[in-house]
Amino acid sequence: MSILAPTPGQMALARMIAQGSTPAKAGITRVAASRYTDPDWFAREQAALFAKLPQVIAPSALLPNPGMAVPHDGFGRPLLLTRDSTGKAHVFHNVCRHRGTRLVEGSDAVCANRLVCPYHAWTYGVDGALIGLPRPETFAGLNKQDYGLKALPSLESGGLIWCSTDDDADFTDALSLGSDFDAFGMRDLFLYNRHVHDVPSNWKLIMDAFMESYHVTRLHAATIGPFFKDGITAADSIGAHQRSAVGRAEDLAELDLGNWPKLRSSVTFAYQLFPATVIVVSPDYVNIMVLMPQSVGRTLVEDFMLIPEEPKTDKARDHWARSWTLLDKGVFAAEDFRAAALGQQGLESGALEELTLGSLETGIRNFHQSIEARITS
Repeated sequence: MSILAPTPGQMALARMIAQGSTPAKAGITRVAASRYTDPDWFAREQAALFAKLPQVIAPSALLPNPGMAVPHDGFGRPLLLTRDSTGKAHVFHNVCRHRGTRLVEGSDAVCANRLVCPYHAWTYGVDGALIGLPRPETFAGLNKQDYGLKALPSLESGGLIWCSTDDDADFTDALSLGSDFDAFGMRDLFLYNRHVHDVPSNWKLIMDAFMESYHVTRLHAATIGPFFKDGITAADSIGAHQRSAVGRAEDLAELDLGNWPKLRSSVTFAYQLFPATVIVVSPDYVNIMVLMPQSVGRTLVEDFMLIPEEPKTDKARDHWARSWTLLDKGVFAAEDFRAAALGQQGLESGALEELTLGSLETGIRNFHQSIEARITS
């Protein structure tokens, strides 16, 4: 395991937090309520964003070892994540090249060097190659090299697996983010748990919650709110992706900027990866939330919790079980996702024509501007 050190961008945000940074005074901005309720706008988002841009599909920790495969259906098509014998991650269509049958069912990881179609037993390696089929003489002239699984463009960097359905997708920004996540040691973390939430909300209402600190000490007053200083925040961007930092309740004026582990205990970093992934880096664990829009008012959110190592004692197992329950079922499900669902109900009522944003919510306006630029260009 390499020695962890912050990137210049992370240190710049930490310095701003140490100085008691608050957002610059700015005028009120607004977002049209129809952006969350209009089916036509949702369809345009699907075409301009989700069908073209690279997206995080899972953390590398989902496939910790070679010879693993995990089915994934959240983006509306049957996909298969694998890690081959060399350690390389792949994203394939979970579709047999013979008659289109789904190769692997369910959503759990499968440990196998071979993937066998349940229909006619065509057999593939986890690298996607067709390695065998029954009665090959009945397929005279078939070249197995031409019948490997169909791959999607993908990239593994900084402990994240990205993919796109667009053959011309540009992974430059995704690659540049790798050093940030390497600073947290994400590629070496252990996947403690994962859970898919079905949220009756537009996907952007969920993203919005992780782009502002205005709600932290209020919505989360009974859970994590007391750990943070209200309004002590800093943010910047990497391409269309946003990076933010929120000051925790310790004496920020005495932060040791030369001690990365101690600094992380006082500053929580978060990343809003465009278009629809949230990463919250707490002092000793990481939550990754992958948003998968299903309709204008419904979103699947897969929450992954990564921790330093597999719990090996009853004390450790109890600690992480309580942390998982607090975050996945409490902070996210009962607070953030519930607020998004209530917001969706309000917006669909037609009571508001627009949402009003203050200076602690400028990340939301920037996010919507990025969406609109992609759709209208």
